[in-house]
Parts: sequence; C-alpha cells; structure tokens
Amino acid sequence: MKLKGKVAVVTGGGRDIGKSVSKKLAAEGARVAINYFNNASEAEATLSEIQEAGGTAICVRGDMTRQEDVDRLVSETRQAFGNGVDILVNVAGGLVARKTIEEMDEAFFDKVMRLNVHSTFLATKAVVPHMKEGSSIINLASQAGRDGGGPGASAYATSKGAVMTLSRAWAKEFGPRGIRVNALCPGMIATTFHDTFSKDEVRKNVAAATPLRREGRPQEVGDVVAYLASDEASFLTGLNMDVNGGLLMS
Repeated sequence: MKLKGKVAVVTGGGRDIGKSVSKKLAAEGARVAINYFNNASEAEATLSEIQEAGGTAICVRGDMTRQEDVDRLVSETRQAFGNGVDILVNVAGGLVARKTIEEMDEAFFDKVMRLNVHSTFLATKAVVPHMKEGSSIINLASQAGRDGGGPGASAYATSKGAVMTLSRAWAKEFGPRGIRVNALCPGMIATTFHDTFSKDEVRKNVAAATPLRREGRPQEVGDVVAYLASDEASFLTGLNMDVNGGLLMS
C-alpha cells in the first residue's frame, strides 16, 4: 500500500492502459478519480472492479480538451476526497486515424494536437495548484514520440513528442516545489488502440522483433506508473521512460 492516503486523478482512466493505471493506484491505497468521456460502461466496470477489491474511486465524465470539463473533474475530485491532489496521470489521448499529410487537413491535425497535447496542458494546469511537495505527474507519451510512429501517424507522433518535451520542461518548472514530472513511452501494448489501428501482421512482426518476443500488457504500464507515483521514485523527474520490451532503447 505504497500510495495509502494519496489522491490520484487519471484522465482517460476507464479502459485499456488507463483502466490498469486506475486499478493499480487503487490497489496501492490511492483514492482515484477516474475520468472518461465516451466509454461510460467501461468506466463503471473499472469503478466496480476497484470497489470489489476494497479500493476507493469515483467516475467523472468529461472531455479533457474542454476547460469547463477539466475544472469539473478537479472540483468533483476535491469534493469527494479533500482539497489536495497527490498524483495526476494524463492518459487521455489517441491517434484518431492514420493519415498521410496529403490525406489530412488542418482540422484533423489540430484535433490530434488538442486530444494529446492540449488535454495534457489543461489537466496539468488545473491540478498543479492543488499539489503539495512530494506530488507526482505522469504523462503518457509514446514510442512514436521517439521514432516518428508507423505509417500515417505523423500527427500523433508529433503530439506525443510534444508531451515528452512538456514533461521535461515541467520537471524543471515544478521541481523547486517538490513536484516530480515524468512520462512513459509505451511501445506495442495489447490494447484496443492497436486492435483498431494496427494490422495483425504488423503486430506479429513487431512482437517478433522485440527482445522479449511479445507485446506488452496494460497492467505492466500501470505497474510503472504506480512506481513513479510513489516515494520509491522520489529522486526521479524529467524521465521519458520506455516501456517496450527492449524494441527501442534510448
């Protein structure tokens, strides 16, 4: 229970990696605010699993690209668990679609940036005033932010590269307050993201090229998040940590 007594906010916390993060933080004793937008049934299922395991959590619907929704998430978290927030995990985001530059228009490019970068900015700006020394922010970037991503993922890869840079910059900005900021760069993790956007043949080839010879599991990302959120990682900040089975080493 290394997070006992902590309050955590997880954007996009209802499914896949976000679900595993929410469940792991709760299992370690944190009280968790699970944000979701489109997947109410999955968020409620995550909440039920946490509660059945003896954890404490709430669900808050909201679009993290909208200021009013972000503000409501913070407000409802404080009402439920008290004034402070100790952990923020920015998971909300997505690829939207694979498009070459010829196929994408300005509206598409802006949508991807808002989904991945603007949401991270809004949530962090809203939560940081309620954080005290010893708090932790973990942003979900991507291996795509390091290597440019797969075909048709230039907008997504660029947005995740921006998340990586924001994480470094905020580590410097918030460090004097005792707030740590790190990012994770997951590779091929078995989620609905890849069910939707990656062909089976591509996934098999990537797994075969990975030193551990498999895809990652969402709970393995959740385990790393819980570590970075804990006092065990008290001197780690500004990291962009790879979680990819050794496929790309930085």
